Amino acid sequence: MPSEQQGNASTMPTREFLTFVLGDETYALDIMTVKEIRGYEATTKIANAPDFIKGVINLRGDIVPIIDLRIKFGIGEPTYNEWTIVIMLNIQERIVGIVVDGVSDVMNLEDEEIKPAPEFGVAFDSKYLHGLAALDDHMVIIVDIEELISSDELGIFESA
Repeated sequence: MPSEQQGNASTMPTREFLTFVLGDETYALDIMTVKEIRGYEATTKIANAPDFIKGVINLRGDIVPIIDLRIKFGIGEPTYNEWTIVIMLNIQERIVGIVVDGVSDVMNLEDEEIKPAPEFGVAFDSKYLHGLAALDDHMVIIVDIEELISSDELGIFESA
């Protein structure tokens, strides 16, 4: 098979990540968790929910919690208009929406291109990070979105 006889670059496993913007930083998450990308729509508020949980929406019969990561991590001034983006994620067989400032691109990374995350300097606790990767002239912070969304800190899922 000729395709297997190519150089080492083709044999390295690559993963696809969706990049998004929060404030001045570029983040990325595993694209396999992404269900869809949509505009922000009004939510139904949940009593006594933390301020970063904007509420829930009905997405084709599924009740979906909407989390504003900008509020959760104190990044920038959240606005809600026709340019506000919600990334719908499929996490542990549940749909969760995250509000971000914008979606940038899809990038392919090999495992060796992802460097360990520092213990400081980013809004996310390092336990929710896969690491950092270079993109053009800046760094992309790769978020372990499944770990973040299923964490007790957010309280979206029942503790095991």
